[in-house]
Amino acid sequence: MAAPLTLLLIVAVTIRAVLFRSSWAELISERVEVVSPLNAWKRVVEGLALLDLGVSPYSGDVFHEVSLSLIHFLFKSILGSDGITAVALYLSIQTYNKNVFRKQKYALESDRYPADCLELLRSPKEMFYIPLKVAMFYLLNPFTILSCVAKSTCGLNNAIIALFILCTLKGSALLSGILLALATYQSIYPLTLFAPALLFFLQRLYIPVNLRRSSFWFFTLQYAFIYVGSLVVITGLSFFLLGSWDFIPSVYGFIFSVPDLTPNIGLFWYFFAEMFEHFRLFFICVFQINVFFYTIPLSIKLKEHPVFLIFMQIAIISIFKSYPTVGDVALYMAFLPAWSHLYRFLRNIFLVSCVLLACSALFPVLWHLWIYAGSANSNFYYAITLLFNFGQILLVSDYFYAYLRREHHLTHGLYLKKKDGTEATLVLK
Repeated sequence: MAAPLTLLLIVAVTIRAVLFRSSWAELISERVEVVSPLNAWKRVVEGLALLDLGVSPYSGDVFHEVSLSLIHFLFKSILGSDGITAVALYLSIQTYNKNVFRKQKYALESDRYPADCLELLRSPKEMFYIPLKVAMFYLLNPFTILSCVAKSTCGLNNAIIALFILCTLKGSALLSGILLALATYQSIYPLTLFAPALLFFLQRLYIPVNLRRSSFWFFTLQYAFIYVGSLVVITGLSFFLLGSWDFIPSVYGFIFSVPDLTPNIGLFWYFFAEMFEHFRLFFICVFQINVFFYTIPLSIKLKEHPVFLIFMQIAIISIFKSYPTVGDVALYMAFLPAWSHLYRFLRNIFLVSCVLLACSALFPVLWHLWIYAGSANSNFYYAITLLFNFGQILLVSDYFYAYLRREHHLTHGLYLKKKDGTEATLVLK
């Protein structure tokens, strides 16, 4: 599989290099769907210029990246981050498939599956090309390509999250905690990935999720110490690099308070542009809590399936964060081939695909009509934004339903019957 992956990386780099040198590059870097006030390349350049002059990059209202990323940009190019993400996702799904096949084999040997659900089991042939498909879905996704050509720092965040997933699935609690701390340091929201990572390690070590068990608390505190300790160290390094704590209000305060209402593909900008100032704090809390609120119920429901929970959490972050871009959407969409065995249970995949494709095409059209032609207004653009997010929510909820339904069939059989012998209908509650 090394040769196809290498060929895929060459094709992906070629496409990006061609677009970098084309006249489209500058236009793409200005698109509000591709960059945000948090990750725009022009703002990074401004921060670097201020740093060269010996001025704090956070002294104005332009730069809102974390300071270690600023130093990172002096040595690394954004072009390489997509390759790192793709390889990390490839290895992650490869490891995940091996674990799934091993558990499936043990369950078959112990005769745990009903006889009529054997067709739902995954074969090695079916799973063989899935890691390559995941890498291809990420590298050749137009959203990823646009984000890379625009030099959005979103690619760096995706790379760190992908490496975190890889280290988690490989069973390295130390590296997993450090990378999760680094991802949280960049944008706060990956904090919600702590729960699925912890559940995965508990499952791997055969430690039951039981609040009365000392082993549960021992490992939980151990992993939390690695995570919190790494976060404190990284934050302290930022202070020593800059000599001040200016980056905290400029980065994290900016993410939570949403002062810049530049249009994007998120849900915040239009709502708070129309909001009366004395209601703003309340609705900021209501909007921001969405990212964190679903972690507990999803963790309870999917405690036996932490990898799928990671997918769900990444999708929720990309939908409900304050400054989302298409690069965030591309990360969780790369996982869709990993759930190809759920296609028979998806109910709205055709509708969702049409909605997402139509919205992607209409974003630049309605932006042109609003900003340049003057024949539309912000309501038109926000309407397509709402539809795009509705499509994402429908997509994620459909996969959630399909995953739970398949697991139910694997336990109770594929063809469910009522007590009177008639066919039963499965309802998700």
